Amino acid sequence: MIDAAPTGTPRVGPHYKWVVLSNTTVGVLLSSMTGTGLMLALPKIFDGIKLNPLAPGSSSYLLWIMMGYVLVSAVVVVTVGRIGDIFGRVKMYNLGFAWFTVAAILLSCVWSTGPNGALELVLLRMFQAIGGALLMANSAAIITDAFPSDQLGFALGINMVAAIIGSFLGIIVGGLLSLLGWRWVFLANIPIGTFGTIWAYLKLKDIGVRIPARIDWAGNVAFAGGLGMVLVGMTYGIEPYGTSLSGWGNPFVISMIASGIILLAAFAVIESRVKDPMFRLSLFRIRPFAFGNLASFLGSIGRGGLMFMLMIWFQGIWLPQHGYSFADTPLWAGIYMIPFTLGFVIAGPISGKLSDRYGARPFATGGMLLAAVTYALMMTFPANFNYWPFGAVMLLSGIGGGLFASPNTSSIMNSVPARDRGAASGMRVTFAQTGMPLSMGLFFTLLVSGLNAKVPAAMLKGLVANGVPASSAAALSHVPPLGYVFAAFLGYNPLKTLLPPAVLSHLTVAQAAHLTSRAFFPQLIGPAFVSSLGIILGFAVFMSLVAALASAFRGAKYVHVDEESKAQRHVARGMRHAPIGK
Repeated sequence: MIDAAPTGTPRVGPHYKWVVLSNTTVGVLLSSMTGTGLMLALPKIFDGIKLNPLAPGSSSYLLWIMMGYVLVSAVVVVTVGRIGDIFGRVKMYNLGFAWFTVAAILLSCVWSTGPNGALELVLLRMFQAIGGALLMANSAAIITDAFPSDQLGFALGINMVAAIIGSFLGIIVGGLLSLLGWRWVFLANIPIGTFGTIWAYLKLKDIGVRIPARIDWAGNVAFAGGLGMVLVGMTYGIEPYGTSLSGWGNPFVISMIASGIILLAAFAVIESRVKDPMFRLSLFRIRPFAFGNLASFLGSIGRGGLMFMLMIWFQGIWLPQHGYSFADTPLWAGIYMIPFTLGFVIAGPISGKLSDRYGARPFATGGMLLAAVTYALMMTFPANFNYWPFGAVMLLSGIGGGLFASPNTSSIMNSVPARDRGAASGMRVTFAQTGMPLSMGLFFTLLVSGLNAKVPAAMLKGLVANGVPASSAAALSHVPPLGYVFAAFLGYNPLKTLLPPAVLSHLTVAQAAHLTSRAFFPQLIGPAFVSSLGIILGFAVFMSLVAALASAFRGAKYVHVDEESKAQRHVARGMRHAPIGK
């Protein structure tokens, strides 16, 4: 008999898997709370560093504070997952917890103001993203190491529900903490992160298969550089360039995307030739892995930017018309979108548990089909809709997401060899996260184009009718739509922000009050927004249907079994050494 378990593998008891699940759940909760809490605190943050994010030349800071974390995380997550395969997943996970916490301390200590303060926040959020990537890449792999294949879907379902709950809690906690001061949004992470770091260090054990290998530096550089260039190009494609409403004609954007694609092609060549590749391209020959990741990527493109569109719908149009001040809309938008969270919480663990028994295909495929149906239903609602029917559609959409996420992740992780779980988990996260900036770039472009086709004429007419001089009204009507869209997203009154004080001071009290009321701006952009959103939702329907097709092609339930996997499973059950063949 051959001992396939690593020498010195620690002994763990039968309850160890629940320790793993609880600790990784805290990590996911912390990361997701920080993301949504930061979004809600952005107005306070920019006030604190004395910078107007809507001023010319400052919008890029806003964009990078929102997107920088996702971009860096997507770029490095495969690398840190592979490093976990080589040096130990728990070690990398523990490092991620500590890294994330140190970054929170540094973020709370930013004292610069103006552009320098914004730049420090952007860079430190990117630094924090490396810690988040260490957590995300290795947490699913650690859970897969600890749980038997017939319980993995349920465990991952619980973990993903924690992420959704964390997103909601981040809205509430972020809103309350920002009242004390924007630094508290980051300071609140420190005790949780410290507790999680110490707990992980004391209780988690490296029981996964570890294969000594060299780090593939050429592959890492090519992948990180290529994907980074593509995502940076996509991010700047959202911003206006010259007289254009978007940046897709910007030579910088074109060169970044083209260079990134070339580097990614070089990455594929490198990985096929090096002895110890960062990522084994042969894993794509495994149907559940290949089609599960494809479905995740397509689904992410379909829904990634859609959540931002719905938040703008609530914040810029629906909530102001229902008595909420613009300043309160970020918090209340999150509250009114609770049905999404509730649907995911209901469906996630149940679908995960059922997929452990019946396989992922019916649940993941059904989830994408249900998502497509809900997006089609959203197309039928007017700008000022009745909330309860819309809330029911959001609930169904959340159920669709819950049906897909856990079974799909379980299917991917169960299908790969034990030695490749870290890199496979990293690639899974990369596919899911890369879809978001691609989705946002496309959706914002469609939204801006639609708004610019209809809003300027309506704005010019409305401003002139309320006493604004024709020259000032003409200039304001041609402000890039991204300006007032971001204003609404941040909780600012768009027209109060855009109208110069000199113009407002020359209007009558009644005229100024009407232009800056809760009704004028929503009624101004409502028809154009719904028209653009119809195109966006139609695209989301299409992508969800294609994702469902990809999910269906994953095949029947499949669990990869080899001698290393058998040995590792024995270790997870509390047996120190696992004889091959048993």
